[in-house]
Amino acid sequence: MSIVYSTNPEFHYNTKQEQEETLPKEKQVLRITLDKRNRKGKAVTLITGFRGHIDDLELLGKWIKGKCGTGGTVKDGSILIQGDMRRKVLSLLMESGYTKSKLC
Repeated sequence: MSIVYSTNPEFHYNTKQEQEETLPKEKQVLRITLDKRNRKGKAVTLITGFRGHIDDLELLGKWIKGKCGTGGTVKDGSILIQGDMRRKVLSLLMESGYTKSKLC
């Protein structure tokens, strides 16, 4: 997408960005890390690297939260799961077909 300049007062810049197509599970490279920064000392499991539609990312986040039995959110293209759930998240992702997932 390129930026356009116009002197026409009725011109409205289209800010809608195209979302990239979701990669298949076996091609997704997800990184699972433990993060404590800016969280008042509480640990969260951070899952990054998802490539695709935000709706698919939110579905994956909801599924992981349900399987882990804990809270979390999808924010800034990442999934945050409360607590240190790295090993459990990795095994869940591997079982469901995300073969290139790794702990960092």
